[in-house]
Amino acid sequence: RWTQSGSINNIFMHFYGVSAFAIDWLSMSYMLTYIPLLFPVAWLLDKRGLRFIALAGSALNALGACVKLGSLKPHLFPITVLGQVICSLAQVFILGMPSRIASVWFSSREVSTACSIAVFGNQLGIAVGFLVPPVLVPNVEDVEKLAYHISIMFFMTAGVATALFILVIIVFKEKPPHPPSRAQALIQSRLTEEYSYVQSILRLLRNANFLLLMVTYGLNTGCFYALSTLLNRVVIHHYPGEEVNAGRIGLTIILSGMVGALISGIWLDRTKTYKQTTLVVYVMSLVGMITYTFTLSLGHLWVVFVTAGMLGFFMTGYLPLGFEFAAELTYPESEGTSSGLLNVSAQIFGIAFTIGQGQIIDHFGTKAGNLFLCSFLFLGTIMTAFIKADLRRQQANL
Repeated sequence: RWTQSGSINNIFMHFYGVSAFAIDWLSMSYMLTYIPLLFPVAWLLDKRGLRFIALAGSALNALGACVKLGSLKPHLFPITVLGQVICSLAQVFILGMPSRIASVWFSSREVSTACSIAVFGNQLGIAVGFLVPPVLVPNVEDVEKLAYHISIMFFMTAGVATALFILVIIVFKEKPPHPPSRAQALIQSRLTEEYSYVQSILRLLRNANFLLLMVTYGLNTGCFYALSTLLNRVVIHHYPGEEVNAGRIGLTIILSGMVGALISGIWLDRTKTYKQTTLVVYVMSLVGMITYTFTLSLGHLWVVFVTAGMLGFFMTGYLPLGFEFAAELTYPESEGTSSGLLNVSAQIFGIAFTIGQGQIIDHFGTKAGNLFLCSFLFLGTIMTAFIKADLRRQQANL
């Protein structure tokens, strides 16, 4: 849902009478709340389990969506901010779940594919956030009409979020009756008294390969967050009046990324080549970003669709790779903690890159803003080459 406001950035600015930076913060609130709340939520995941986390996340999402229904007048922007912050709290519970669900429920031959499918679901929500708002909320001057269209969007969101919460209550179970892999059986057989959450974090922060991955994951995903948040502004700068197509370009990035995520998960399960695959996908993300940067101003929207699709395929395809590589490098530590630390890194870089790129676009233009992201993807590629493939979970399964 963090893309919901960004994909119609200019329309929200007109309706609420606020700056582009204020609308950017609606998206960045998701990144900001994640950073301080990761550790308590990861601790809860270890202590209370997957079902509790899924219930809390879906409940907060439904609550935040319902709060937004009270913000359908131009002077009620603070209510929208409150609803967005509540939804951002929900994300803290949900983002760390894919690798944990994959490990708890799936065998060593299926675990990476399962993780990529879980990430696929998360990306589907982002895709809807790009596609639906520009269709439901046209760029009209009349504030009364705008309020009507925005209310349809908010009511739909609240309905879906509430239905998902009910579905989680009915369907979601904690774990299967028997561990699906040897690595998972070893973790479950550990005495809970032996496990210290603080010690686990300290061990992760002393793991040099994991620290390198944490920074490189943050650089790549932070670039993706900035690109997605500012996409509407960038596209409309080159193609005025194309709000709907800006949303469709965002959708193209996500849909091609979902395919990339699925393929990378299946590839990992077949080959177990974590380091090589991660490096190749990182290099291709950089190539995609450079291509996108230099073709954006050619004046052909179809070219932007093609280059954005290529960029999304690799950049989003990288997400499950990072989670799975982290699970390998840090076994037997909790996947919720390792993926949570990756996400914290992504949120920190995401905020910095969104603010930085936004300021560069305002002062020096869109090409300079995109080159700013290219430079950090180049740095991340170099750092990825130095990660050693210490595949501990594979060794445990063998």
